[in-house]
Amino acid sequence: MKYKHDIRIFFQYVIPSVLSFALSGVYAIVDGFFVGNSMGDIGVSAINIAYPLVAVIQSLGTGIGMGGAIYYSISRAEKKEARAKAFTAGAVWLLIVTSVFVTITFFFLSSFLLRLLGAGNQLLSLGEDYISIIALGAGLQIIGTGLVPFIRNHGGSSYAMFSMIAGFVTNIILDYLFVWVLGQGLSGAAWATVIGHVEAAILMTYCGLDKE
Repeated sequence: MKYKHDIRIFFQYVIPSVLSFALSGVYAIVDGFFVGNSMGDIGVSAINIAYPLVAVIQSLGTGIGMGGAIYYSISRAEKKEARAKAFTAGAVWLLIVTSVFVTITFFFLSSFLLRLLGAGNQLLSLGEDYISIIALGAGLQIIGTGLVPFIRNHGGSSYAMFSMIAGFVTNIILDYLFVWVLGQGLSGAAWATVIGHVEAAILMTYCGLDKE
């Protein structure tokens, strides 16, 4: 009986956690689907050339959040509550500082970074349209992704999953509206992604404050 209980608890935490991180990383794939069907190869190429920058945003939030959450869990297991709170506060501040730095860097240096990745001419122009808007929501994406491990450790893995699902569904709906219905192309896809991440981050922050 204990074995079955442990298995149930395992999947109760693992499945929401996996879905939370998976959904946060596939926004660009959804953008590519709508843009590809609307603009053709050049639109998909622009998203592909910008994707490494999107991946950096995702990895920074995940890395800081996972690292802080691990030390938080270790401290809680050692009954060091003050230390656990210190790690949580430190991780949150690091997420905020990183968010500001990445937003400023990607917004003002988008052309330079895309050139480093091999973009040029029309591809560079389209890539700038996409990544300059993505940069505006980069901070909230980093914070939202970084909060997932902490919310999970506070017993809110299902809430984290539903927050990411809500943002993902919003992204799909807005991609359809902005790209296909309104014909806004890459800028529309970028705004859909930003709004989806904003929604997920707000829900994550609300859950984090509620858990505290």
